[in-house]
Amino acid sequence: MRLPISIKQLFSSNVIETERVELKKGWNPQDIIHSLCAFANDINNFGGGYIVVGIDEKSGLQNPNNVGINENEIDKVQKELYELSHKILPNYFPISSIEKYEGKILLIIWCPGGEARPYKAPKELGKKTEYKVYVRRGALTVEAKREDENTLFEVFPRVPFDDRININSNIESLDKSLISSFLQEVQSELYNEIENGTFVDLCKQMNIIRGPNEYLKPINCGLLFFNLHPEKYFKGAKIEIVHYKDSIGDKFSENIFSGPLQYQIKSALLHIKNSVITEEIVKVPYQAEALRYFNYPYIAIEEALVNAVYHRSYEDLNSIEISVFPDKIQILSFPGPLPPVDNNELQKNKVIARNYRNRRIGDFLKELNLTEGRSTGLPKIRMALKNNGSPEPLFETNAARDYFLVTLYSHSEKSVDQETNHFKMSANEELTPYYASNINNRKKIISEKLFRGTSTQQEKNGFYNNIIQNQTKSISFPNVVRLNNIQVEILKMCNFQNLSTLEISNILGYGVITRNVKNALTELLEMGFLMYLYPEKPRSSKQKFVITIKGKSYLHN
Repeated sequence: MRLPISIKQLFSSNVIETERVELKKGWNPQDIIHSLCAFANDINNFGGGYIVVGIDEKSGLQNPNNVGINENEIDKVQKELYELSHKILPNYFPISSIEKYEGKILLIIWCPGGEARPYKAPKELGKKTEYKVYVRRGALTVEAKREDENTLFEVFPRVPFDDRININSNIESLDKSLISSFLQEVQSELYNEIENGTFVDLCKQMNIIRGPNEYLKPINCGLLFFNLHPEKYFKGAKIEIVHYKDSIGDKFSENIFSGPLQYQIKSALLHIKNSVITEEIVKVPYQAEALRYFNYPYIAIEEALVNAVYHRSYEDLNSIEISVFPDKIQILSFPGPLPPVDNNELQKNKVIARNYRNRRIGDFLKELNLTEGRSTGLPKIRMALKNNGSPEPLFETNAARDYFLVTLYSHSEKSVDQETNHFKMSANEELTPYYASNINNRKKIISEKLFRGTSTQQEKNGFYNNIIQNQTKSISFPNVVRLNNIQVEILKMCNFQNLSTLEISNILGYGVITRNVKNALTELLEMGFLMYLYPEKPRSSKQKFVITIKGKSYLHN
């Protein structure tokens, strides 16, 4: 394989720092393996270095006694170099090239900084020997000190795939127009500086290229977002949507979405929004407003798909598969979640991920407001389905974590019937706690007196229904009433289930009860949109929040 630079550039201190070049008069495997290990560890982040075999390190380049290496030994030396690569832990494979310089044959070994640092090499090439960490100090290869090893362990854990250099690409693989569109969308100040600097400088500032100056290469996440055809480098980087027309699967249609990740997501979601999601309207007894619901809430599908794009492996050749059946949608990605998340963890309301497979991809998705990256994806899916009256989702993987499958069930006729029954029941059950918590005690007294005047269940129901209808008619919302996003989400959650403060916080994605949640709940209580389940014991450990008729009316207006 050819070197990324010429011999002239290699020996020019303007291009390659002297501490990045080590000269060897002859082939000495034990010295060579130590230098390989040191350049692989690249403790100073210089981009690795070069070992030149055939030049006396004491006399320098212009020494007439430099003999190079014997042409007859080239095959033997390269074979031994390959064997040395296997002796380094973990295995490290440099790139070697035979070059001619001043009429002499040289072996040049290019050693980029490794992606699995720290590396160790045998102290001596024997059967029983201890392994040591080697680093570069100036122009010397030395055994690492304890603090050097600590630095390598702390600063250089295994580099995630999305943050690795892609040696099969070059800077020209990155599309300037895609980068410009991205910077404009995220409102980055870099957008205004695009024309003032070089394209290389721009890519460096975005940290989507890496390596020494003579061998700058895009990193994988740069290609996934800023190359028109990332599937050329990552075969599975696409989204496949299959519409099954029947439960057997004999009749189906297929759509494939490729291109930069952000466009894959937006195109696939637009297709689902136009071709899959439908809205239904059901007239509910005892309520002026009709009940509206979707077969699938858009936000649940969005969260599930972005989650798959974020957490899948781009080393895997399989694409993301979205299967649309008559009664459900399944989103399949490979592989499954990273430990310690397993099937048991996935069934919890709040899943805490300690490790992320694609941190850089996550950073870009956050900037585009497509994800939050705080383990809020699964709770948001559950909340969106609950607010829509849909069945619970199913999150699953196997013991080996080979896949991650999300199943979203359609809002069925059965669930509609349950929901309308809920409204009928809540119309009767809600009145007493509503008046019990109302500031105006007069209403409570009047209702209790009227209630004691009724004798049969039919009369009781008639009493409640008349008051509910009148109460609903009397509720109005002037334009000055505006709830913030958190308050609206809380109302939607409480619309289907009574919840405690902690439960509300967890569903919103917070691990603890925050000031924002407390303030939102206090204001909703004061405005009459929520009430306490146990108004006589506001500080009860079993206290929950119940949505009022006023709160329901706000949601349906």
